[in-house]
Parts: sequence; structure tokens; C-alpha cells
Amino acid sequence: MTEDPVLLHVDAQGIATATLNRPSLGNAYNGAMLSALIEGMPKLAADPAVRGLVIRGAGRHFQAGADINWLSEAAAAPPEQAFAASMMTTRAMQLLNEFPKPSFAVIHGACFGGGTGIACCVDVALATTEASFGITEVRVGVAPTPISTHMVHAMGLRHARRYAITGERFGPEEAMRIGLVHEVHAPEAIEARLQAIIGAMLLSSPAGIAMTKRSLLESNGLTLSEHQMTALANESWMQRAGAEGREGLSAFREKRKPRWAP
Repeated sequence: MTEDPVLLHVDAQGIATATLNRPSLGNAYNGAMLSALIEGMPKLAADPAVRGLVIRGAGRHFQAGADINWLSEAAAAPPEQAFAASMMTTRAMQLLNEFPKPSFAVIHGACFGGGTGIACCVDVALATTEASFGITEVRVGVAPTPISTHMVHAMGLRHARRYAITGERFGPEEAMRIGLVHEVHAPEAIEARLQAIIGAMLLSSPAGIAMTKRSLLESNGLTLSEHQMTALANESWMQRAGAEGREGLSAFREKRKPRWAP
């Protein structure tokens, strides 16, 4: 169904493709999209016929961050609901990061906010030469805490600090330099490159891959406990519900500068 927030297809090789499907909004995520990911990833993980997961975006962009209207509703919600909204983002990223099968992202167009979180959490991130990146939460007065640990794991603390604090946009070559993506290719060449990498992966043992991923993450402290996720989600909703969070979201909707901007 084309109105579904995430479209799922599994090919003859057992490669599942999850297409983020809100193209009119740059595939901005909301509760429905997060719920689909949270419900779908464990099912794919448990299905022995599925050998890997590819994440794509429908339309012109990969994923342009959170739906600003959904964020505004969460900012005005009671604490329990506001926390639940932030926990959904935190949970979706945790499930992707700890997904036991090979995961890939094919990034084109805008990749902002949560989109960069997806890039950080997959095993292989490929970008087209036309992609654009930004960790832009601070521009609207909120904080990227649900993806903060994953950013540090992927890019290192120095690069994560710079781009998460400045909110600067940057291109695919810079994304590759700092470790956010692995390779950059022309739009007409990226599919062939993806299939070549998937072909190499399919030569590997599924159980061996799962153990390798688990070992790499757990032995290096790169998995998240429930306590850690609760802390990240609490930081997220409290910042969003604060004065600057509400001002930033209002300014974005009203297409004006927030009060703190010169």
C-alpha cells in the first residue's frame, strides 16, 4: 500500500528493502514510521529467509529528519507521552544498530537529523554524489540525543561534536572523510556497487555474520542498555519541551529565525 510509512519488499536473494515512504515531506519520520520500523525489524531479524536489509528513501530525498509537526505535538504533550515519543526514536536506532543481519543504506538527496542516525547505524552506507548531510537538530532548539552515541561510534567524537553543535550542512565527500558513509558514487553507478557488496556478503555465513556483529558491538561497549536508552530519551524530550525547543520549533513552522539567532 503506497500510503504505508515504510514499504517492505524481499527479493529472491533474501534481501529485504525497507523504503521510507513519506516523499512529500522528505520522508520525515513520525510516530507511524517509527512504529513500522520498531515492529518490522525484529520480524526481519527472526526470519531465516532474510539475509540482509537495505534502507532507502522514496522520492527526491533519503530522510530529512523528524516531522516538525510531530515534534511540536510531542513538545506540547504530557511528560509520559513526550518521553514515549523520544523513546521511539531511541528504540528504532538501537534496533537498527544491533540488527543481527547485514544492513545497508542508499542515500540520495537530503540526509538530515535522524537520517544521519540511520547512516551511522547501518553496516554499509553508500551515498550518491548529489546527497547532502546535516545534524541539524540544534537549529530548531532540540538535541540529537537518540542518535548521539551512534554518531560518536561512526564518526568519532571530534567530528560528531563539530557537526552536532554547529548544525552545518556538508556534502558526500565530507561525509565519507569523517566516516558517516563508506563510499560515494554517481547516481547511475550506485545500484551496481550496492549489488556487488551484497554479492560479496552473500558468500558469508549468516550465523558467522551475526556473531561477528554481536561481538564487535558488545566487546566494544557499543550496545545500549535500557537504562542508557531511558537517559537518552529523557534528555531528548526535556530539551524539546523547554523554552528553546518550543521557540525553535515555532520559528521553523513560521519560517523565521529563532530568537537566539543574530
